[in-house]
Amino acid sequence: MNITAQLTPIRDLNIDLSLDKSFDKNYSELYKDTTGSAGLTRLNPYATGSFSISYISYQTMFTKFDPNVISETFKQFEANRAILSNRLKTKNDYAFNNPVGPDGYVQGYGRYAQDVLVPAFLAAYTKKDPFSISLIKNSNSKLTSNPFSGLLPKPNWRITYTGLSKLPGLQKVFTNFTIRHGYSSRLSMNSFNTALLFQDPFHAGYPYFIDPATGNYIPFFLIPNITISEAFKPLLAVEMTFVNQLTTNFEYSKSRDLSLSLVDYQLAENRSKEYTLNVNWRQKNLPILRNIRIGKKGIKLDNDVTFRLDYSLRDDATSNSKLDQNTAFGTGGQKVIRIAPSIDYVVNKRVNLKFYYEQNRIEPKIATTAPVTNTRAGLQITISLTP
Repeated sequence: MNITAQLTPIRDLNIDLSLDKSFDKNYSELYKDTTGSAGLTRLNPYATGSFSISYISYQTMFTKFDPNVISETFKQFEANRAILSNRLKTKNDYAFNNPVGPDGYVQGYGRYAQDVLVPAFLAAYTKKDPFSISLIKNSNSKLTSNPFSGLLPKPNWRITYTGLSKLPGLQKVFTNFTIRHGYSSRLSMNSFNTALLFQDPFHAGYPYFIDPATGNYIPFFLIPNITISEAFKPLLAVEMTFVNQLTTNFEYSKSRDLSLSLVDYQLAENRSKEYTLNVNWRQKNLPILRNIRIGKKGIKLDNDVTFRLDYSLRDDATSNSKLDQNTAFGTGGQKVIRIAPSIDYVVNKRVNLKFYYEQNRIEPKIATTAPVTNTRAGLQITISLTP
């Protein structure tokens, strides 16, 4: 399902909305011709699939982040698990009489139970109430049954406003003044598969069998990983063109990727921010080499010059946090700084000169790699031989 819409609440203000959902499921089973009156027997029912939706999760995106310090959001995630464990006790008829341990967890819904972890994670990182966050369903009445149907797609957006240059007083300064803003987020479970040990003898829609190895209920679907990828791209972008042909573009973007492993119970979090500045100014008939003399004759050149400055700063870091280990550590990240001023000078219609300088500096966040700086500069001459 993919839905898009464009809104124009006022003149020159465009809002693009998008909402999408993808659910894929494949089912297989074996038929065996057994002896006796039983006839064909259905064996080994097995389903696999994937699920993703457009999402909104920026509620915790701007919290303080240190790759080597456990975040407050992660601590809330850990605390939410006991709430979800007791909530599931009231939902699952098979667990109604299960005792609550001294750690606050219900038997069968421990701190690492999948049905506990997924809603606890989503509640913490979207600042939702753990008492009302949707739960994973464990019924599979038909092929199209979706255990994640309680997770509804949310709209993402892109906003563009171009009306500032038309305001009185600004028309004499700008020929174009554009402001842009956009947000996109996606919640994904790239693969899941049915657990062959799942049991629901009374069709209650909840698991009945507790795995003796883990002490937790075996859910209908096993999910190895859940991810959230979101970005304000841009959080704010401003494009300005002045009447004197000066063009300035500024953009600030911010993104975050969360990947929760339900195999080793750790969360990988990557955060990135980027600043970009582009300045471009073109001046016609600039009096540089405008009149030169070759022999006895003077030659008048129509010279245009373009000054350009490109600057960008990207800072990203990755941190791993393990449940109940009270530890977090940086696993990657770097700061990349680029500065590139240049001057383009048009000698005539066939000859163009370019003076350029570019420096790229990479500063890693971990000690496994060394800082790297690449610098280049020079003069580039372009000659056109076309008539």
